Amino acid sequence: MRQSKRYFGTDGIRGTVGKPPVTPDFMLKLGWAAGRVLARGGGGKVLIGKDTRISGYMFESALEAGLSAAGVDIALLGPMPTPAIAYLTQTLHARAGIVISASHNDYLDNGIKFFSGDGSKLADDVECAIERELDKEMSAVSADKLGKAARVDDAPGRYIEFCKSTVPKRGNLRGLKVVVDCAHGATYHVAPSVFDELGAEVTAIGIEPDGFNINRGCGSTATAALRDAVIETGADLGIAFDGDGDRVLMVDHEGQGVDGDELLFIIAEGRRAAGLGDTAICGTVMSNLGLEEALRTRGIELKRASVGDRYVLELMKRHGLRLGGEASGHIICRDHVTTGDGIVSALQVLAEIKRTGETLKTLRQGMSKYPQILLNVPMPVRVDVVSMPPVVAAIEAAETSLSGAGRVLLRASGTEPLLRIMVEGPIREEVEAQAGLLADTVEAALASAQPSAQA
Repeated sequence: MRQSKRYFGTDGIRGTVGKPPVTPDFMLKLGWAAGRVLARGGGGKVLIGKDTRISGYMFESALEAGLSAAGVDIALLGPMPTPAIAYLTQTLHARAGIVISASHNDYLDNGIKFFSGDGSKLADDVECAIERELDKEMSAVSADKLGKAARVDDAPGRYIEFCKSTVPKRGNLRGLKVVVDCAHGATYHVAPSVFDELGAEVTAIGIEPDGFNINRGCGSTATAALRDAVIETGADLGIAFDGDGDRVLMVDHEGQGVDGDELLFIIAEGRRAAGLGDTAICGTVMSNLGLEEALRTRGIELKRASVGDRYVLELMKRHGLRLGGEASGHIICRDHVTTGDGIVSALQVLAEIKRTGETLKTLRQGMSKYPQILLNVPMPVRVDVVSMPPVVAAIEAAETSLSGAGRVLLRASGTEPLLRIMVEGPIREEVEAQAGLLADTVEAALASAQPSAQA
């Protein structure tokens, strides 16, 4: 049973800048509380990295001051991708790593993620221990025991070399022409160099962060600019990262989008062809049924975790899996990294393109995606709407209509006041119709439940 937490969600702490808990005073105390917990046993520094949003400067200073007050030394990495901070936490033998980022959100948001010394997300009991410290009155250690801060100037170079090491020496990218969209985020000064140094001809966009333009009309959340650049330059493909670099999506040479499920399939197929012995990989309950079927024909099982990279990684560890991910492009190649890494994942796809001599478009055709409709229904009052008789009946009717050839999934969002509806099946018109009927039924059920729930 998971311990109840007030501040930490499935991916750290996140919210709108200036609104609790994403405020400078909270971050100061969070740094102090984390330092108190992480410094137990003595020794070791804590790394701090960030993406490019303007509020990162403010929160970096607040966390630094809090950690110092707890007697912990700090190593400042500056703007770096989230997976780079996980990697450097290990290789620099730090006690922990802190990421200041709101990932794919707008600059108005920010957040904090923690990595333990082995590059993994903090365990629940550690997060709960930090929250207990937050309830205490803050005080500083004596002046002779205050933590010191220093900058790590070679952090980008260290991470670039690591990324390059994840493809075989024979896996150079000479002959490939790629467009890389860094979303004006944390990969802006790293990703273009990785692909360039491996021999690809690189056109880079989204590499002019100003503190406000992160994820704005670019990156993995808005791939139209990437598509246009691929077509305009005649590139073989385009690569889109999100603001903190832990996700990747692609477009092929015709500008058609390639999502995380398809990228996961291409990587899995490459691993199978290389004889690496992966008999199962991890997806989520939202992974396309087409991925499951394509893998099954190749003797690979798709195990499904709950939505969220934390749950994907937990299932991977539990079953000893080396590959997993989500349709959003959050892919974990666990024999290389401890968390989702957009650059490393992209390199595995490009290595498969080089190995086969095929285009991205051809490789993705090994998997036939089922039409999938995703709808969000506002749920201002959290109730167990999925158990209400009209909704149960609507779900059963939808499943009957799909004749066992599709899937229906309703789940409450873990981060927003929404009920998410997913319907997939072989016939798009039927999928759209059933999703619409389910949404109407849920809205009516919520309307009838709202007065009693508020009472």
